Amino acid sequence: MYKIVKAKELTTNIYLMEVEAKRVAHACEPGQFVIVRMDEDGERIPLTICDYDREKGTVTIVFQAIGAGTLKMTKLQEGDAFHDFVGPLGCPSEFVHEDLEELKKKNILFVAGGVGTAPVYPQVKWLHEHGIAADVIVGSKTKDLLILEEEMKAVAGNLYVTTDDGSYGRSGMVTQTIKDLVAEGKKYDVCVAIGPMIMMKFVCLLTKELEIPTIVSLNPIMVDGTGMCGACRVTVGGQVKFACVDGPEFDGHLVDFNEAMTRQQIYKTAEGRAFLKEQEGDTHHGGCGNCN
Repeated sequence: MYKIVKAKELTTNIYLMEVEAKRVAHACEPGQFVIVRMDEDGERIPLTICDYDREKGTVTIVFQAIGAGTLKMTKLQEGDAFHDFVGPLGCPSEFVHEDLEELKKKNILFVAGGVGTAPVYPQVKWLHEHGIAADVIVGSKTKDLLILEEEMKAVAGNLYVTTDDGSYGRSGMVTQTIKDLVAEGKKYDVCVAIGPMIMMKFVCLLTKELEIPTIVSLNPIMVDGTGMCGACRVTVGGQVKFACVDGPEFDGHLVDFNEAMTRQQIYKTAEGRAFLKEQEGDTHHGGCGNCN
């Protein structure tokens, strides 16, 4: 069992939990995720790692209640425990393996949208701990839905907050802030965008125009987390990939966002899953032969 040592609601329908998971905390890196189950019959829920403390042996997750499983999770309190807390899964962020001296020469921009702020935070924190200051844009629909602002401010080189309704920070979408920063003379060698699929799509359209290489994290389309269910099947550069085992991070300029978002909608129904299974054959689930 994996004890919850901290549980709180960050804002409407978005929750943070710190969980005792020593082996995961010892091995995880920014960009990876875990799979949690509340009990032995519970739903498998993949969640990106928001933070970790190797000394305390804890891992922090942030999630939004969008289905039966995550809604049930909101009832858990400090002192309760998860039956399973499996990880780290997925590939770490690319920069973790880069030469630090070369990395320090780069101007890096992070763009976070909504709950996507959670997986952006450990990446920015890791860079900060290694003496690298990155610019960060955090976008939210309204001020009330903004999360982790103070935490991000402590590790970012420059933090730009934007709200769709103009209730706080800069007014408008994150893409407008990117345009403004470039117009002000900012030059970026790489952009990392994490958030809703539609946000990442339009960030990539803009950064491609601006000739800024861009990495995206396809956590939003993961369901099973092992490559077996086929939910996170995506085309990247003309090749079939699975976000949970091949990613979750990919070259954003190569991702077929339109296909991924259409497929995401179809996958929600049993009829849709049957249709995709028939249409995609063995590649539907990675060729495991056990797709029921």
